[in-house]
Amino acid sequence: MEHIEDNKFEDSFLPMSSIKSGAGIDVLPDLYCYTNKIVNLCFVGEKNHDFVLIDAGMPKSAAEIMEEAVERFGENACPKAIILTHGHFDHVGSLVELLENWRVPVYAHLDELPYLTGKRNYPPGDPKVDSGLVAKMSPFFPNHGIDISSHVKELPLDGTIPNMPGWKWIHTPGHTPGHISLFREDDRALIAGDAFVTVKQESLYSVIVQEQQISGPPKYFTTNWEDAYHSVRKLEALQPSIAVTGHGLPMRGKELTNGLSHLVNHFKEIAVPENGRNVH
Repeated sequence: MEHIEDNKFEDSFLPMSSIKSGAGIDVLPDLYCYTNKIVNLCFVGEKNHDFVLIDAGMPKSAAEIMEEAVERFGENACPKAIILTHGHFDHVGSLVELLENWRVPVYAHLDELPYLTGKRNYPPGDPKVDSGLVAKMSPFFPNHGIDISSHVKELPLDGTIPNMPGWKWIHTPGHTPGHISLFREDDRALIAGDAFVTVKQESLYSVIVQEQQISGPPKYFTTNWEDAYHSVRKLEALQPSIAVTGHGLPMRGKELTNGLSHLVNHFKEIAVPENGRNVH
């Protein structure tokens, strides 16, 4: 069994923030995308009503996330649950601290549970996948798992999501073994996590200015490119009308449809790195 060094990320090396950090976008009346430094998390629920939190942001951001919840949902705001698209540090960075204040269940895919129960670490970032500065810095990013065994539960096998009626979870592995995306058929809204993103995440310049373009999953942490391709194909086949991704600005309409089609048809050229430990 791998040794899990820590449940928190106080001493972590962290990338810079984007210009959108601290800003939120009302994607839909009940879907709010909030940017925490370089990553997006979602509040699902209408203002001043019950809500569910999707992902838990960057390290050292619990107070900021809770303040945003209060601003949107009122004093003593607390989610009904937290759903994780996956367990990388930028998606669970404040989870332990949030759970110290919010005693709520956390749901994740079965294949992601080893990284959330103190049993496994993720592979370190791979600097060979791209010449961009974020990729080069990635070996310094935290890759250790956390142990929230007392809170985390496996997502229901029927595809439903607790406290999120109308939404379904979809297994979209590649970036991590248990990565999921969330989809609501009624309005074809998609929360994609890092199955694909709308910024070139390997480039520090693109991350800082949030230059929008559809890209594959962040290359430096993606472990299985064949699975990643099939996951993108699966999401493109849903024909989403709007997508919130783990990194970059939300995208909708023809720009999303055409961008996803282009990514599927040119996945190897756009997404798959020429070099790196997981390319072959």
